Amino acid sequence: MTSPLFWTLIAIQLAMGAFDTIYHHELTERLPWRSSQQHELALHAIRNLLYAAVFILIGWFEPHGVWALLLMAVLVIEVVITLADFVEEDLSRILPASERINHTLLALNYGGILCLLLPQLLNWSHRATQLEPAFYGFWSILLTVSAVGVIVSGFRDYFASRRARRLITRPAAELVAVLAWRRNVLVTGATGFIGSRLVEALAEAGHQVTILARDPARAARLTPPFRVVTSLDQIPNDEAIDSVVNLAGEPIANGLWTTAKRRKILRSRLKTTREVLRLINRLDNPPSILISASAIGWYGLWQDETLTESDQGKDCFCRRICDAWERTAMRAEDRRVRVVRLRIGLVLGTQGGLLSRLLIPFEWGLGGSIGNGRQWMSWIERDDLIRLLAHIIVTPSLAGAVNATTPIPVRNADFTRELGRAFHRPSLVPMPRAVLSLLGDFADELLLGGQRILPAKVVSSGFRFHHETLRSALAEIIAGRRQEVSNPSLGQATAAAKGAV
Repeated sequence: MTSPLFWTLIAIQLAMGAFDTIYHHELTERLPWRSSQQHELALHAIRNLLYAAVFILIGWFEPHGVWALLLMAVLVIEVVITLADFVEEDLSRILPASERINHTLLALNYGGILCLLLPQLLNWSHRATQLEPAFYGFWSILLTVSAVGVIVSGFRDYFASRRARRLITRPAAELVAVLAWRRNVLVTGATGFIGSRLVEALAEAGHQVTILARDPARAARLTPPFRVVTSLDQIPNDEAIDSVVNLAGEPIANGLWTTAKRRKILRSRLKTTREVLRLINRLDNPPSILISASAIGWYGLWQDETLTESDQGKDCFCRRICDAWERTAMRAEDRRVRVVRLRIGLVLGTQGGLLSRLLIPFEWGLGGSIGNGRQWMSWIERDDLIRLLAHIIVTPSLAGAVNATTPIPVRNADFTRELGRAFHRPSLVPMPRAVLSLLGDFADELLLGGQRILPAKVVSSGFRFHHETLRSALAEIIAGRRQEVSNPSLGQATAAAKGAV
């Protein structure tokens, strides 16, 4: 096996395989944290361990006799597992275009490797059985490093597959159980981290769901049944829409705040909200409620002050965005629509938001506090947020600004400690403030700054959080351990928050 073409194809296969694992499986699709992918992860684990054996055999030996036959059998088994993996992927998830293309190239390249390798192995199979040592210089070393990598990846996939069995999410319909009668709900931003779970809950509970989706292909990944419109103009004037949940907007934390990015963030929010207003104004019977997403960034940057819906904000980019967004939504009040400006905190879950970006470093023991760790983090678990949305719809007293956070915010250092504890890992690798400051307002407002928010209106309205403490939320999110529902009074929650200083 000294053909330059053979080693070139091997190098290409290794590079594409590493890209597929790191970029698709870990970073974008987050397969180790998807309960639906336990079978796919198990297949990956078996295949990776087989790869390790193949890499060692072809990198350091000439397998003769039975060893050559055994290696050919392993290669055939690998093909069977790959085909089973393709079937499992098609049944359990929709692959992004880049992953499909990468898989096609991997299959073609692997075919080329087999065309070169199998005749040689067939020739060696006629010799006396032995593993004759061989050394191919750089290629032997590369295959050894690759073998170590796929062994680590294989064991990670194996344990992730076992963990996936515990990460089965709560039945989505339970989250909107307070919606006693069938409703017609319009959702914008339905393909996002929050919107996708809301659509799943409403659809499973039997409600009529209409989603505004600019990209029907992304909408196809949502849990049916629902109706897709690519423009709100497609909704007739006599449509009886009961509730509108407006979550649409360009993600604010997925890139640096260049001038173009700032404009895109603002325009995306105002454009969709104005479209919603035009729909409300032309409907024969307007909806009873518009829940328009905002964020706790409306309050600006504070130190240790405790803030509720009655407090004012301090000027910064996030406040200006949220204020313009909220003022636009408030125009629906002209048609006597109850408008709730939902100021959402950090939403915790494995499929999006801040926590999803921290999973890999913390799982590998490389996590730590951000800056000095004293900034406040006001958070809410994703399913609690969906339950809160349903609670708001059926609670007429909730109107105006409403904080969507738990009653017990934490400092970043405490958040870091609890996340490390959930993983049973140290959390001693900080993100230096001096480095983050180079990112400008993006870091100052999203990473180094914070707000200590209390949901005064939510608690006084009788809403019960499943997860008031961060430890409770992370126990379920990371380890799949369900917690009992608690319901302290607003006074108790306020005292608990003050005691966290």
